[in-house]
Order: sequence, then C-alpha cells, then structure tokens
Amino acid sequence: MNDPLSAVASRLHHDLGAILAAPVLDAARDPLEVLHAAIDVQSQAASLVDAAVAQARAAGSTWRDIGDVLGISRQAAFQRFGKPIDPRTGDAMSTAPLPEATTLAATVIDALASARWDDVVTRFDEQMRAALTSSGLSAAWAQIIGMAGSYERHGDPQATRAADITITNTPLTFEAGDFIARVSFRDDTSIAGLYILPDDTEVER
Repeated sequence: MNDPLSAVASRLHHDLGAILAAPVLDAARDPLEVLHAAIDVQSQAASLVDAAVAQARAAGSTWRDIGDVLGISRQAAFQRFGKPIDPRTGDAMSTAPLPEATTLAATVIDALASARWDDVVTRFDEQMRAALTSSGLSAAWAQIIGMAGSYERHGDPQATRAADITITNTPLTFEAGDFIARVSFRDDTSIAGLYILPDDTEVER
C-alpha cells in the first residue's frame, strides 16, 4: 500500500483486532494495559478521520458528500473539520467552542427556571444589558409559561462556534410544549445572546 492513509488504517485494524482478541488469546494481560491500547487506537482513528476528510476535500468532495458519509449535516461536518478564514484578518479562525459553554448554558437555564433574573442579567455583555432588563427577561419567561405551562427540565446543551461567539442550544421541556434555549457566549463568558425558540422537531400530538 503506497497510500499513507491506507497504511495507517491497516495498522489500526491490526491494533484493534489485537485488543478485541486479548480477553480470549491473552487472559493474563492487564486489562488496564488493554484500555491504554484502546485509547491510543481511538486517538489514532480520530487523526485518521481528520486526514481522510482533508484528503477528500483536496480531491473535490463537498461538505455535503463528507457529511453524508459521516451521517451528519454538511454544516456540522464543516464546523467539525473546516478551517474557515476570518475575512477581517485573513487568519484561520478557531472552530473550538468555549470549553465551559455547556456548563454555563445549564447554569443560565437553571437561573431562569428559579426566577433568578438578576443572576442572568449580570452575565450580559454591554449590548445585551442595554437591550434587556431583569423585568423584561422575567416577562419573556412568563410568556413561555403562558404558552406551554410549567417548566419541567432541560436536556444536554450542545455547543458550536461561529467566529468570536460560542452558540449553545439546549432542549427545554415544559408541561405542554418543547423549546430550545439558545444562549451565546463571548470568550470572556459574558452572554452575547439569549433566545427561547420553539422546537421545530416537535411532532404535534
């Protein structure tokens, strides 16, 4: 095999086979040693996927083509593997979300559900503070309650990055409807946007 990616894939198949066979063929092998080997294979496999995507793009494959193979949307494929260029500077843009964004989003939602409006507003950036007060935030939450009943729970937040902002989307369940909380964060963790949106995936019953 002259293709470097094929050579790496072949080695990973061999390593994976050894790990899967270890409990049968090598009962004396330390299970933690097998775990370390599995983690190494996982890391190498991720690097292989990155390289394969880059090769596919260089060969002319679209993000839709790549997304179809990965079972995700073209936008999700781009957000995961793309290297966007900032039109303001010409530099490569970071695509990594703010590390603590999902935790921050859950904290904001818990504060809303507990009517701690000031806790949310104090996290707003300057533009948000000028546009939305504590009373305005409480009124907006009351409108959601009026439409869908009592708040019940939230799901796991998902985070993506767009230029300088990390956008989180979190499923919200109310007694008579589902919504999405979209909270955007700057890198200093201040809130740059806050929306409660209807969940378009909900099937009317």
